[in-house]
Amino acid sequence: MTSAAADRPVDDLLVGVLGGAGPLGRGLALRLAAAGQRVLLGDADAERARALAAEVAGLASAAGGGEGSVQGGADADVAGAADLVVVAVPFAEHAGTLGGLAEALAGKVVVDAVVPVGTDDLGTYLVDVEEGSAAQQAAALLPDSAVVGAFHTVPVAALADLARPTVDADVLVAGDDAAAAATAQALAGRLPGMRGVYAGPLRNARHLEAMAVVLGSVDERYGAAAGLRVTDV
Repeated sequence: MTSAAADRPVDDLLVGVLGGAGPLGRGLALRLAAAGQRVLLGDADAERARALAAEVAGLASAAGGGEGSVQGGADADVAGAADLVVVAVPFAEHAGTLGGLAEALAGKVVVDAVVPVGTDDLGTYLVDVEEGSAAQQAAALLPDSAVVGAFHTVPVAALADLARPTVDADVLVAGDDAAAAATAQALAGRLPGMRGVYAGPLRNARHLEAMAVVLGSVDERYGAAAGLRVTDV
């Protein structure tokens, strides 16, 4: 299904971020606010979300960012108010969070950035998901939303560092709805240095989630904030 948000300019959208207390959610909210995007930060704890939103707004303003506003609230309130929602909660909370938000997210673009991981003696590894990937699990839980997978391989440490004027990374976007995927690509393009690149149907999200684990190993080995670039596109 196609979301109404997919027919609007991306800079006009109110973007919700579920999991705003985590490093990816916070980093995306910070960069989007600095670029002038209106952002809602969601968390299971509404008070924590509001405090975090105030912190993010202050950092974006201090860095000379755009005129984007940042507000915080409970996940359900953010899901209901936002035009487009980025899901960045821990995988352990993924199904529980989205399972109660199907009605609030109906008719909206949902960008799932969750990576299902576990750890053992060798480090971090990708966890098998019955539906195939976290993004496909989101699509099963949100049948009336346009779900795409994106932002898995973004260098999180670079997002959080506004002293870096740009983030050197392409954002691979997997989705079955062409308009929703294009909206996610445009959202990625709002962040200086970043570009959205279509990476096939939603089933390819499992490979994007796996790439995030690989890049995490690169970061650990080299003390880096590694990203990906797609050449000849």
